[in-house]
Amino acid sequence: MHIVVLVKQVPATDNVRLDPEKGIMIRGAKDNIINPLDENAVAEAVRIKALLPEATVTALAMGPEAAREVLREAAARGADRGVLLSGRAYAGADTIATSRALAAAIKKLSPVDLVLAGERATDGETGQTGPMVAARLDMPVVTYVRKVDWQDGVLQVERIVEDGYEQVEVTPPALLTVVKDINKPRPPSLKRRLKALKMEVPVWGPEDLALAANELGLKGSPTRVVKVFSPRLVRQTRMFGENETTSAIDELLRQLTARNVV
Repeated sequence: MHIVVLVKQVPATDNVRLDPEKGIMIRGAKDNIINPLDENAVAEAVRIKALLPEATVTALAMGPEAAREVLREAAARGADRGVLLSGRAYAGADTIATSRALAAAIKKLSPVDLVLAGERATDGETGQTGPMVAARLDMPVVTYVRKVDWQDGVLQVERIVEDGYEQVEVTPPALLTVVKDINKPRPPSLKRRLKALKMEVPVWGPEDLALAANELGLKGSPTRVVKVFSPRLVRQTRMFGENETTSAIDELLRQLTARNVV
């Protein structure tokens, strides 16, 4: 079995910045981490790999050269190799252009039996990329997965739904997006980290995926951010003393009445 895990380099949550002119995320090398839910996806891929003697795990990322580090992190956690999609043509991609590039890379990595991804990324918070990749690959997709079992060539999947859990059977190839409840990733050992540092990470550009430049990045992204701004919080507070209870209640009722609440 060949398992591909989609991983992403994201800013630490206190370091998320947007370009107000272009409406895109500012991505630098500083204070970037592996997307937390992708850690769960990698851990689950490695767990499934342990159940199947000849299984291999490939970590796949799209981003700047600095994103090699999240692929090495995935390798330290048990992935066998990593592939990076990088180059100026990929910059500024929305979920549509991103899914197009990732799907093309997965086709190049074929045969692929299972694709795992975090349910969402902490920078965009859309949860769209995984299902879009599955649609482009014509694969069945199961989202919000909290448990996976492998029985006689069939995936027994438990997913979170609004009123509880749902049991699903799916035959590979398939794509699953996982939630944090699926496992508790362990930090890699020093030996694994040192080995991962030496791992060669091939970089694929648009020409390697047979994609035109206008299908990728900002040019291939129909989504546009109209405006980026910080919300302004305005509070008008009136304080009442302990001997002004009656006045406070009267004022509260007046304000609620004025807003048609009561």
